Amino acid sequence: MADSTPSLDASNLLGVPPTLLPEDHPDTEVAAALEADGDPRDLAARFPHSSLVWAELARDALADDDVIAAYAYARTGYHRGLDALRRAGWRGQGPIPASHAPNRGFLRALALLGETSRRIGDEEEAERVRAFLREADPSLVD
Repeated sequence: MADSTPSLDASNLLGVPPTLLPEDHPDTEVAAALEADGDPRDLAARFPHSSLVWAELARDALADDDVIAAYAYARTGYHRGLDALRRAGWRGQGPIPASHAPNRGFLRALALLGETSRRIGDEEEAERVRAFLREADPSLVD
């Protein structure tokens, strides 16, 4: 009798299949608009469900030394991404590979949430985010 155990690699010890956001996720259109020098504020109004646009706003706020605004933007992108991941079948664990372009906005917002949490002194949240990133895609954490 053949072994029907799913093959596990070192980066996916839980055996949970990777979650891939759909190709038509709003982040795809936002990425193209940002590439063409679109204004993140205008894009946020047009694509409020995009994690990528909120991550971009967080990055811009950090560049302006507005850590509190950056934290709020990153948290918004994180929650928008969680909603999208759940609709895509994610059950709270398993890989969310950065190699899949539509996943990158969520992962960027998550990383920025960790960074802004650290900057405001919430080390517990920063470590939780680091662990989440490690599970989602180990290549994102050093």
